Parts: sequence; structure tokens; C-alpha cells
Amino acid sequence: MNLYLPDKIESLINEGAIFYISHSGGKDSQAMYNLLKNIIPYNQIVVVHANLGEVEWEGVIDHIKRNIEHELNIVQSKTSFLEMVEKRGKFPSPAFRQCTSDLKRAPIFKFIRNDLKKRKATIAINCTGIRAEESSARSKKEPLFYNTKESCNKRVIRHVYNWLPIFNLTTDEIFETIRSYGQEPFWAYKKNKRLSCVFCIMGCVSDLRHGAENNPHLFKKYVELEKKIGHTMFMKKGKSIPLEEYIGKQIS
Repeated sequence: MNLYLPDKIESLINEGAIFYISHSGGKDSQAMYNLLKNIIPYNQIVVVHANLGEVEWEGVIDHIKRNIEHELNIVQSKTSFLEMVEKRGKFPSPAFRQCTSDLKRAPIFKFIRNDLKKRKATIAINCTGIRAEESSARSKKEPLFYNTKESCNKRVIRHVYNWLPIFNLTTDEIFETIRSYGQEPFWAYKKNKRLSCVFCIMGCVSDLRHGAENNPHLFKKYVELEKKIGHTMFMKKGKSIPLEEYIGKQIS
């Protein structure tokens, strides 16, 4: 498979860098882990999952554990997704994805900082399964860069890189990789195109409808929260559109 594997990565491996693999339970994370475990020494891999609580698909954590050879480190924000939305009075949007920054990225980087300190290590590689094929915006990302914000400060010597190892892989190659390791993708992919929150602002209508069918209680919570805060998850032609209308399904 066409991993994005610059010479710098080999150099960082030799320097003892710790590779933190962010694993959502989705197809990209699953394929990425399997490919990386073959090129990075076992004791330099740490698997991290940002638990989204009740808005996460049921069985994600068990799925990850079944398909990795390392310990799974689970991190979680003190504030849940629905609490965050109610406090802000609005849902995240593709342009303002506070869910990603506050509920995923922040807890993971906090874990990385603490884990590096515990290991007395100084180099961290944050590995995420972002791919160029997913969107025009993602295709413009730099697959390997030095994370200045998370790196050195006056008190601690720390060097953090962000790496997108599967940046160049296609969706077909991702599923092929999973199958080649004798594994199956998470069960929701039988109907879903992508996997994130059950009701993700980036999800297509069929994914959201599948989420409502399998999680009616959670669906009801989202619908009621939209009414409570007077803000909807989606817009259509500049007009707010309730979740029920957007997916063509009513709460029971």
C-alpha cells in the first residue's frame, strides 16, 4: 500500500519517537494501525481512543480492542457532546468543529503530553487517518508537519509532529487493507459510508438515518435539544432544517 512514508519518519523511529495512533474505530484508523504496526517497533506504538460517550456508535471500543495488539488508552473530555451543544446554544458546523477540537484533539494531546513525561521521552508523532480523497480541504493538508503549538515550551523539552500515514490511500485500498489482515470493518459500515458520531454534522443522510434506526433514544435527545436551544444541526439553502426533516424520519 502507498503509505506516506518520508525519510524523516525513519529518522524519528531511530531517535526513539513514540507514535500515538488515534483510533476512532473507523475504517481509516483500522487500516492505519495495521500498516503502521509493521514498520514501527512495538514498544514505540501507543493507541489512543477519544471516547465520545453516548453519541458514539455502540460497540466501537470493543471493536478496536479486538483488532489491535496493543493496549487501548481511552481518553474522554469532562464535558459531553450534548452538554457542549447546550452550553454554546448551537451545534458545531463544518466550519466550526468544536466537537473535534474539544472532545477529540484536546484530550488526546493532553494524554500525549502526560505519557511522554511518564516515559521520559521527548518526541511524539500524532498519527491520524486523514486521507486526501475525502475532501478538497483535506487534500490540501500537509501529511507531515512539526506541531509548534504542542512542542517545546520554557519548562519542557518536547517535539511533536502530526503525521497522516494513509494520506494517499483510496477508500477501496482502505477496505482491502482491512481484509488483508483477516479483519472486518466496524458493523455500521454495512450501511454507513463513514463512521464518527452517530449523528455527525459531516454525515450523509443515509448515515444519519441509519443512526436514527439503531439509536431511537439518542435520536430523540438530538431532536429535543434542537427545539430547546432553537438551533438545528443542518441548514438547507440558508435555512435551518430540523434533524427529523433533514433525514425524513420522525421520532417515535
